[in-house]
Formats: sequence, structure tokens, C-alpha cells
Amino acid sequence: VFSGNEKKYLQECIDTGWISSEGPFIEKLENGMASLCNREHAFAVSNGSAALELAVRAIGIGKGDEVIMPTFTIISCALAVVRAGATPIYVDSDPHTWNMKVEDIEPLITEHTKAIMAVHIYGITVDMDPLLDIAGRYDLKVIEDAAEVIGQTYKGQPCGSFGDISTLSFYSNKHITTGEGGMVLVNDDELAQRCKSLRNLCFGKTDRFVHKELGWNFRMSNLQAAVGVAQLERLSQTLEKKREIGRIYHQHLEGSETLTLPLARTYYCENIYWVFGIISKDESRDAKWWMNKLAEQGIGTRPFFYPMHLQPVLQIGPQSENNFPNSEKITKYGLYLPSGLSLGESLIEKISKSIKQIMFE
Repeated sequence: VFSGNEKKYLQECIDTGWISSEGPFIEKLENGMASLCNREHAFAVSNGSAALELAVRAIGIGKGDEVIMPTFTIISCALAVVRAGATPIYVDSDPHTWNMKVEDIEPLITEHTKAIMAVHIYGITVDMDPLLDIAGRYDLKVIEDAAEVIGQTYKGQPCGSFGDISTLSFYSNKHITTGEGGMVLVNDDELAQRCKSLRNLCFGKTDRFVHKELGWNFRMSNLQAAVGVAQLERLSQTLEKKREIGRIYHQHLEGSETLTLPLARTYYCENIYWVFGIISKDESRDAKWWMNKLAEQGIGTRPFFYPMHLQPVLQIGPQSENNFPNSEKITKYGLYLPSGLSLGESLIEKISKSIKQIMFE
């Protein structure tokens, strides 16, 4: 929803000619996100996948290293690890929060473990305190992927503020969008300089076109950043709307014996419903069945993530044959309902009514 200063700021970019990655809105967005996430440094990048790749490289993960991460997540998380030459070591999902089971992390640590990647899923956060405790005791780096929880907090602390390095995505369905785009956030000054260099082709400090390391062109344009700045200004309204969408869905679907609804809250956070997911309890009606039934009534839905350990392209690690029952169940029976910011209460009621009718078929 572009109901703020998006057009105004884009017009300013055009009028001033600042359209590349050198424009002033880049710094405004970086400073704004650093403040929101309680970080010292923030670096705008071209997308969330780029942010993950930059983060993995910046903290020194490479060939022979292992990174513990959830199997139930977007493939960008695993690809960043694999492309660095490292091996992803997967953790099953908690059946209630759908996040990684933190209690399963410690037994997976080996002499090759370099980092833990904490990925917040669908609006509820990972339980970070015990995860950070494990990382501290084993001297492991922590990468926090907060792409799906922009504006969320864990025990009152902003997501994006945890661990050695954090990443965000500004894709079109995120709480702040620049169309495509992302962010890397850190506190350490030396790590910040490394992120800045890697993002911009590792140009030489004295001789600009003498490169001593391979970097990327992961820069964001000033046009994208202008939209992001306007979106950031309205983040509180966006979060309020998302929680209202979740509340209305819960109001109409709560108590169903057929569906599991997302948690409204845990002891450490309140759901911000990046998406409103449901899981079928009826083993004869999987996610595809529900999606087809809802499609017949003109209701678009999306499947849940497909676990990393089942991805054909990722059958490379020692865990490819392991079972992750919670993640596999969530994937088979989970889907999410329309959750966009333009969704009105009457439409949510209509969708909920259709779901109730389907339940009794």
C-alpha cells in the first residue's frame, strides 16, 4: 500500500537526478532502519537473498564450515551457506511457533560448526535467549534473518538487533517494501567496513580499481530507497493493520476442529502476522486440497515453505536422509490465506465463511 510519501520522494529523485546508489535516500533508509533495529550500522542491498549472501561471507563462513539453521524456511537461507562452500545443518520446526526448535541445536554442534542462522518465521520470532546462550558457550556466530518480522520485537527488543549480523528483505510482501531490496545490519565497526566493501565490488581503498577480494554489486538504488523511507514512516500503521487482519481471522476461525491457526502470542512476542497461516488437522485434506477448494471460490492462497532437507537441489549434506517430522507435516498440510494490507474486514469475513463451508463438505 503506497498511501504515504512514496510519490513525493520518487519525484524528488527524478527532479534532482539522484537515481543511482549514490542518492541521499539510501543514507536516510539506512539510518532509519539502524535506529529501528537498534544497530550501529545498516547497509541497503539489492534484495534479501543478497543480504544473506553478504552476511555469510562477511562473518567469514567458507569451505568446510557448518551452519546450523532451520529446514523450514525460504531457500535463500540455505543457498547463501552452500554458495559460500559451507554445509547447512538442519533443525526441525517447533510444531506450535513453526520456528526452529532451539533445543535441538546443541546436539548438532561439531568442531566444524561456525554459526547459527536464526530465521524468524511468518510473524513469530525464534526464542532468541537460549539460542544466544548456546552460541555464546560454543563461540559461534549468529546470523539473524528478520525478513518476515520487520517491526517485531522479542521480549521488547527489536528484531534485527540480535546476533553478530542481521538481514532484512524489502520484497513487495514485506512490512516495508522497496519492490526488491534488503538490508544488512551490524554493530561491530570492522564488520561494518567489510559489509560495505563486499556490497560494492571490494573497490580498493587507495587505488579504486585495484581489487584484492571478490565482492558483489549488491547496491540499492536511490529510487528504491525513496520508497523504503516512505514505507518506514508508516510502519506503525502497517503493523496495526497486520495485527487487525490476524485478529479478524482468529475471530471467525477460532475453535475449529479442522484447522490449526497461528499462535496469537507467545511469552516473548505478539504475532504480527506477516502472513496468516493455517494447517489442516485432517490428514485426508492436505494443503493442496484446501488450496484447490478455495481457488474454486476465487480465493488465492499460497503454500508453506518446502523444507530444505527435501529440496532436490540441496541433496548434498549429511542430513539429506534424516527425518524432520514437524517441518514435513507443516509443509504438507500448511497454507496461508490472503494477508495483504489492502484486505478489508468484509473480505476476510467472506474468506472465513468459505472456509467454514468447505470444512463440512
